[in-house]
Amino acid sequence: MSELESRGADFLHEAVAADLSAGRFDRVHTRFPPEPNAYLHIGHAKAVWISYGIARDFGGLFNLRFDDTNPAAEEQEFVDGIIADVRWLGADWGDRLFFASDYFEQMYEWAVQLVRQGDAYVCDLSAEQVSATRGTLTTPGAASPFRNRSVEENLDLFARMRAGEFPDGSRTLRAKIDMAHPNLNMRDPVMYRILHVAHHRQGDKWCIYPMYDWAHGLEDSIEGVTHSLCSLEYENHRPLYDWFLDRLGIYHPRQIEFARYSLTYTVMSKRRFVQLVEGGHVNGYDDPRLPTLAGLRRRGVTPQAIRAFCERIGVGKADTNVAVDVALLEHFIREELNRTAPRRMAVLDPLRVVIENYPEGQAEELDAVNNPEDAAAGRRKVPFGRTLYIEREDFMEDPPKKFFRMAPGREVRLRYAYFITCREAVKDAAGNVVELRCTYDPATRGGDAPDGRKVKATLHWVAADSAVDAEARLYGHLFTQADPDEAPEGKDYRANLNPDSMKVIAAKCEPALAAAAPGDRFQFERMGYFCCDPDSAAGRPVFNRTVTLKDTWAKVQKQGK
Repeated sequence: MSELESRGADFLHEAVAADLSAGRFDRVHTRFPPEPNAYLHIGHAKAVWISYGIARDFGGLFNLRFDDTNPAAEEQEFVDGIIADVRWLGADWGDRLFFASDYFEQMYEWAVQLVRQGDAYVCDLSAEQVSATRGTLTTPGAASPFRNRSVEENLDLFARMRAGEFPDGSRTLRAKIDMAHPNLNMRDPVMYRILHVAHHRQGDKWCIYPMYDWAHGLEDSIEGVTHSLCSLEYENHRPLYDWFLDRLGIYHPRQIEFARYSLTYTVMSKRRFVQLVEGGHVNGYDDPRLPTLAGLRRRGVTPQAIRAFCERIGVGKADTNVAVDVALLEHFIREELNRTAPRRMAVLDPLRVVIENYPEGQAEELDAVNNPEDAAAGRRKVPFGRTLYIEREDFMEDPPKKFFRMAPGREVRLRYAYFITCREAVKDAAGNVVELRCTYDPATRGGDAPDGRKVKATLHWVAADSAVDAEARLYGHLFTQADPDEAPEGKDYRANLNPDSMKVIAAKCEPALAAAAPGDRFQFERMGYFCCDPDSAAGRPVFNRTVTLKDTWAKVQKQGK
């Protein structure tokens, strides 16, 4: 088996290996080039792992570079957030943190070179006029009346643009290519626009800023990137990147595109994130209901789970607009947390239980397993007493045939504790059950009966005297439809927002959870996986439900075999 086969090679690995074998490159150098105008989402995680993974697999280098060419939309907040996200994912860029804005002088000099060569000109058309004269897929564009200015006039005007003599939008620098080209990106694209806006790193040094398509390929060339890996939306831009590099006669990386994906029951769009945040539909860009990396991290998702998910969906060539079932992501989250998350007991809808034959004032500590999947995780002590809380849904006064949990006269096991039997359900004036009166069998300490008798249900619980009050936030899908865009006529995706996507409840927890720190992850036995939220206060933790215990994807896969 070859090295590529042992890695489970995809078409990107094969292309890189072929380039090395043919001598096109003698090394591998990739990059992740986000624009610092928003927070990263899980789609970006795939892009990070593709570029970083290939550099790692071929013993190459990986850069983190910010394409900060639009100061009107960029903020240091996003720079800091992206750095934190990429570091959290586990990608290592070493000392190669770069910014496109550091190359502005070189880009300007190259633009002057194109002007001198007759390959660029200053145009006085407005943005609307440029768009109107661009043409369509079936009709050619119309040449700008300023297309044939002399080199001397273009050099003078371009220098004065840089000097700040002209107002915003009054002039642009355009490449002189072909207004009849079948690729609309090649119809004299704008290279520079006038924008009197301070830059987050350059301050007021510049008032002309390079367009993304002009800057992007130059940045890769400057950094010596060998393989520029990007999503298919940039495939039609590649001929323009190539044209710029070829006309300048500078180092030429290779661009290879891969397919994007979407997730069901959510959206993956910077514009929509802004709409959801500013519309008050979610609580910030790190809301656990959003697929932003900040939101996923706050929800308790691990980078290992995201990586396993990205590897599972693979890398495709065709833009088939595939929507990946969010249940697959949840499956990998459960797999990771099942291995690593300590077990704790928490009651989310408490029903009071009094064990009448347990001595008043007595308390004891019982052994509980921290994680049955990890022998090294050890055990902990859980306090037990006369009064407890169980889940309200674990009791029914008149249960159906297949309900095996607590009911009048029925014996059940308390996890790590004793067998108890319900003797009476106490109700309030409205007829609601508010308390269960039970008895216990002291001989069943630890949860097993010495006489070998069996019970059909094991319930989790929390001792009332030592219970920690906590807030639990139960998250569901942000949208009610798998494809949020399938909205009623005349409405947009927001019509499908799920009004029950977050429920906040008061929970009772075992004492060990009082010491939980933000980011700590747990399995609440029988209730799901939870993560301690930054909103937690001393003595009052807040827990976000990451996922439930039910794995719908694993069930579907099992049925399909």
